Amino acid sequence: MTSWKNYGTLRSYKGIAPELKANVYIDEACVLVGDIKLDDDASIWPLVAARGDVNHICIGKRSNVQDGSVLHVTRKSDTNPDGNPLLIGDDVTIGHKAMLHGCTLGDRILVGMGAIILDGAILEDDVILGAGSLVPPGKVLKSGYLYVGSPAKQVRKLTEAELAFLPQSADNYVNLKNEYLREVQ
Repeated sequence: MTSWKNYGTLRSYKGIAPELKANVYIDEACVLVGDIKLDDDASIWPLVAARGDVNHICIGKRSNVQDGSVLHVTRKSDTNPDGNPLLIGDDVTIGHKAMLHGCTLGDRILVGMGAIILDGAILEDDVILGAGSLVPPGKVLKSGYLYVGSPAKQVRKLTEAELAFLPQSADNYVNLKNEYLREVQ
């Protein structure tokens, strides 16, 4: 487990506190509240707000959430007994100022800057979502494609270069967060 020192505002809610695995970086200008799990080598950048208060948030290995993004969940109810947690897979890059609400992201995904992904939406593995795109509630984005627009529409298959870039983008942020971690130690 990573220690909480040198991290942003991490707060418990109803006795549940964020859980950090090894080599996680959280910028000091972030707020993470409640039931949030960050797996190994994840990074959270300045001004991210994440609330795992009425459901849980899981962020996978080597995934990064960039500046100004908002992460939240959907509460459990009679019509939605499980609510909608926010689940982010491994090697996911979430661009600046994205908003993710109660959705599920697979592995090796790039979410463009300013994109919005709503309740119950699912992005399968190996997806690029263009900047400013809106994924409506419950929509499924199939693996291996580029999606853009509001609402997001499938544009074309990803190229081999784009597929290779997805884990490289995550690696770039792992390297950057390691540099930041060296600075705060």
